[in-house]
Amino acid sequence: MNNINVYTKARIRFAVLCFFLAQGLCFSSWASRIPDIKLLFSVGDELLWGMILFMIPAGKFIAIPLAGYLVSRLGSRIMVQASILGYAAALFGIGAVSNIYVLGISLFCFGIFWNLCDISLNTQGIGIERLFGRTIMATFHGGWSLAACLGALTGFLMIQVNVPPMWHFSIVATAIVLIVLFGRKYLQDDATQASPAPEKAMEKKTSSVLTDFVRHPEMLLIQLGIVSLFALIVESAMFDWSGLYFEEVIRAPKSMQIGFLVFMVMMTAGRFMTNYAYAKLGKQRVLQLAGLLIFTGFVSSGLFGSLFASMTMKVVGISSGFMLVGLGISCMVPTVYSLVGAKSKIPVGMALTILSSIGFIGSLIAPPLIGAISKTFNMQYAYIAVGLLGLCILLMTTFCKVFKTTGSDTKN
Repeated sequence: MNNINVYTKARIRFAVLCFFLAQGLCFSSWASRIPDIKLLFSVGDELLWGMILFMIPAGKFIAIPLAGYLVSRLGSRIMVQASILGYAAALFGIGAVSNIYVLGISLFCFGIFWNLCDISLNTQGIGIERLFGRTIMATFHGGWSLAACLGALTGFLMIQVNVPPMWHFSIVATAIVLIVLFGRKYLQDDATQASPAPEKAMEKKTSSVLTDFVRHPEMLLIQLGIVSLFALIVESAMFDWSGLYFEEVIRAPKSMQIGFLVFMVMMTAGRFMTNYAYAKLGKQRVLQLAGLLIFTGFVSSGLFGSLFASMTMKVVGISSGFMLVGLGISCMVPTVYSLVGAKSKIPVGMALTILSSIGFIGSLIAPPLIGAISKTFNMQYAYIAVGLLGLCILLMTTFCKVFKTTGSDTKN
């Protein structure tokens, strides 16, 4: 549906932002209740819980080729609507099940729709970015983070008043349905979105693009994919384990379990500051700083868990580390996606699919890796190990040529 001449660009942008808000709200609603769901199913083994959480990235990984095909075949406008509704339905399913095996199936479906929504929505977002002729992807991801932050706060309040996850998730799913009904008419067909590179607009079959990439890999996508892999391990460590860190490592009371909330607050603030940081520092230095913040945040969080005797000081110290990680990780995904849209020679939908194929290995690795380290040693050592990936990001963004920015990159 070509709505460019019917609705203003500002209204189209706001509607797409609302879909990012819906996705962030759906995700954070689940993440904020992970400790409660773990308690409901009486899972005491960290490795076993890591394998249960593994069902989400497994679903995301299985959905990668499906996402590329469906977005290329049906377009991001249709897939955004279908995937966000499926995402909300899967969230409701997580809250409604009572059997741990069915929980695993629900988490697997949650992962599938998560990835379908991620690829289709970012494809739609890149098209809107081209419509505006400037970098606005960070604001979309900032909207996602804002909703995730509000979702984390809502989850914290729901926990304080003992609202069961099922009712919590039901309210969120209903809100998402309303967002879809409001915003669906503003979504754009991929074919109507202006592209600065005519050769990118040429239709290519999915199999042909993938075959060409295997024969002649685009180094840009490989390097960006590796950074994305590291970033997704970091995100998984915070999204899936930050609540458990407060509950099981320092045994904070529920009224002080603010780890996920403060992380999301700083992640949100960082994403809204990303464009300003681009203008002042350039994308390369922003990514370098992000790697340093991630390393510092995880290491300090790992150390502060046993450094202080006072519970208040433990909470303050670890929360400070989580805030640094949130600020560092905030720019990773939008910057990588923006670089793909600006520099890749492959059509955007397929480029994002290839990037996800590499990056989501991190999502697959993270749950069993963190669970295994936590069981063998403890979660503090697991967080310190994840923090080392911040140094890897710093080194890659310093020495790999793809991250060296031009003057125009610095300003965008």
